[in-house]
Amino acid sequence: MNRFLGLATLAFLVSAAGGAWAQTMAPAGANLYFITPSDGETVTSPVTVRFGLSGMGVAPAGVEKENTGHHHLIIDAPLPAMNEPVPKDENYRHFGGGQTQATITLAPGRHTLRLLLGDHNHYPHKPPVMSQEITVTVK
Repeated sequence: MNRFLGLATLAFLVSAAGGAWAQTMAPAGANLYFITPSDGETVTSPVTVRFGLSGMGVAPAGVEKENTGHHHLIIDAPLPAMNEPVPKDENYRHFGGGQTQATITLAPGRHTLRLLLGDHNHYPHKPPVMSQEITVTVK
């Protein structure tokens, strides 16, 4: 009977948590930025985007290590919800292998780009570590 109560209590606690998640904390002063391209730059496609990060390190998705994360590139889209995993599609590109640059194809015209660091589970840190949004024009 005691074993049954223990298992029932454990099951209740797991279900009560309902997927509860605690945000990974970012250290004060962490800074995410674009090395290239620069804001307002005119570029040709494909574009090589180089990610800069100070105050933290880069670790692949799935690797839980303090003061690290992996890059997400947001293209022509708003910031995602800060309490959910970063979406994954053409506008929200994941670099879960720990990449620090990417070559992307962009159509001619004006585009906005922003970097957002995600933790081992693709959630933004608390506080979020993100770059300023930049605009590039593809000729």
